[in-house]
Amino acid sequence: MKSGFVSLIGRPNVGKSTLINTIINEKIAITSNKVQTTRNIIQGIYNEPGYQIVFMDTPGIHKPEGKLGKILNKESYSLTKDVDAVLFVIDASAGIGPGDKFIMESLKGSKLPVILVMNKIDLITDEKLILMIGEYKDYFNFADIVPISAMKNDNVNRLIDVIKKYLKDDVMYFDENTKTSNSIYFMISELVREKLLHVTIEEVPHSLTCITTSYEEEKDLVRIGVDIIVDRDSIKKIVIGRHGDRLKKVGTLARKEIESMLEKKVYLELYVKTIKNWREKER
Repeated sequence: MKSGFVSLIGRPNVGKSTLINTIINEKIAITSNKVQTTRNIIQGIYNEPGYQIVFMDTPGIHKPEGKLGKILNKESYSLTKDVDAVLFVIDASAGIGPGDKFIMESLKGSKLPVILVMNKIDLITDEKLILMIGEYKDYFNFADIVPISAMKNDNVNRLIDVIKKYLKDDVMYFDENTKTSNSIYFMISELVREKLLHVTIEEVPHSLTCITTSYEEEKDLVRIGVDIIVDRDSIKKIVIGRHGDRLKKVGTLARKEIESMLEKKVYLELYVKTIKNWREKER
């Protein structure tokens, strides 16, 4: 039995959450094309006979704005310690940028094996991929380099095989049927937030968060309440939409996915509340 912990770090929108969902073969981390989609350390557990790998998806490392941004970066950097390996995930289609160089500089003092995961290779030519591998090798001495497409599940099995080389433990940390350590309350609030990211305009995602406030399970029905917290009344109006249309759409999309997850009918109530400067509050 071989087991261990692996963290995923990288800039926002490089596909870390998509990769972890593909590896676990279940949606445990929300995805969108907005930055700061992942705000928490998401644990996904990969099991196969003789192996257990605990993956930790981290917030994308970015130039922080306010206390929330600083905390997100701190969480990401904290997971470059006390793990068996670090997956540095990059968007191969975007090319090497200052954000990637900044992260590589921060990793140079680490004694952990760092695996370069070149995601979105389906969007570039083989020639460009070879050139990019050379560029990244010039900046950092990676333990391994694995090109993949998380969206198309291309070469992900090869990545798993590479990770196995670095596992140091010999115990099972989770039951073999467990796929995530996240609570059902957290998963529900994240699904609501994902739908909000999909249907709202660009500046809204940074201004809201979601909290599951009630969960009552009956025989054939689950009654759930989720608070949507925004920092300005003007954002509250955008989230609700004209005649409540946008909030109703979010509720419908989220309810369908929650019902699929719980395998039960769901009655979902969403409440939008304004808490000024919530991103600057410690809690």
